[in-house]
Amino acid sequence: MHTDVVSPAESGKAAKARELLRCRDLALSVQVLQEFYVQATRPSRPNPLTHDEAVAFIRTWRRFPIQDVTLSVLEDALAIKTRWQLSYWDSAILAAARQAGCDEVLSEDMNDGQDYGGVKVVNPFK
Repeated sequence: MHTDVVSPAESGKAAKARELLRCRDLALSVQVLQEFYVQATRPSRPNPLTHDEAVAFIRTWRRFPIQDVTLSVLEDALAIKTRWQLSYWDSAILAAARQAGCDEVLSEDMNDGQDYGGVKVVNPFK
């Protein structure tokens, strides 16, 4: 598998991410998997993953429940976007989490501790 030379801060995040992926009570959305693929293989990224490496990661994460992007998720995301003035993409992550029955979303990009209609954001790296 691909290895990166990372800063100590990024190394700590990577260790925390590996710890989280050992949990059994995670769910993912198709959107999150898509975003992972795009960011991990981005040519401008230092040491990008190859297509095959990124696909291999995604396949291992299929052990978790995966929430599809559905019309219901889209409609909920649009309502969340309007209510909280978030980007559509963040709103779609929250909507997928709600649809999957999650009460928390792990994100370092959204407001840590904010409750969005029953789905609370938690920054796992804080």
